[in-house]
Amino acid sequence: MRIDILTILPELLGSPFNHSIIKRAIDNKLVKIVIHNIRDYSTNKQRQVDDYAFGGGAGMVMMIEPIHWVIEKLRDERDYDEIIFLTPDGVRLNQQIANRLSTFENIIILCGHYKGVDQRVRDHLITAEISIGDYVLTGGELAAAIVTDCIVRLIPGVISDETSALFDSFQDYILAPPVYTRPAEYKGWNVPEILLSGNQLNIEDWRHEKALERTRKLRPDLLDGKIE
Repeated sequence: MRIDILTILPELLGSPFNHSIIKRAIDNKLVKIVIHNIRDYSTNKQRQVDDYAFGGGAGMVMMIEPIHWVIEKLRDERDYDEIIFLTPDGVRLNQQIANRLSTFENIIILCGHYKGVDQRVRDHLITAEISIGDYVLTGGELAAAIVTDCIVRLIPGVISDETSALFDSFQDYILAPPVYTRPAEYKGWNVPEILLSGNQLNIEDWRHEKALERTRKLRPDLLDGKIE
């Protein structure tokens, strides 16, 4: 899989992809992450990428020209399954979206800044708009790191125990059950006996019931219209 990230602050994306699971995925050639500085595609000597909005108003707007240039250059080199703009008014990111994106071969992620991008970018170049939540960040780089992380970890071979991702929260519209490890007793706090029983069928039933119980308490909205 290849992920191209378009940004005006590429230095912000160095650390998230140079450690842990994402770095191993890159080193093992399971994913290629390429970061592009949009300023490199500006035709302005000052490498300008923003300007005032037509009609007035506070804040600057990312210009269409440098964004168009970098997207067209990439599209000339390969086909892309999705060109994603990260924006607070996009579709809310969830596990099902991450699952779908993880099956793609090539995607582009555009990081917004300022008051957003020229609407023509969204109208004519973008194929999907994603939000990571109902709040506003100073830029799209942290959102790009989050989207990339939840996609990459789903690629076969990235996580050593591939079945682990199948039991994450939200995979089946429910939260994950509680988990425990050694010691079985600590300061009088005990691991549930059923988890020590060795009866795997009973353990899985217990986990499912606890997952539903946790979901009903913390995120009942996830169960709307779902068969328990």
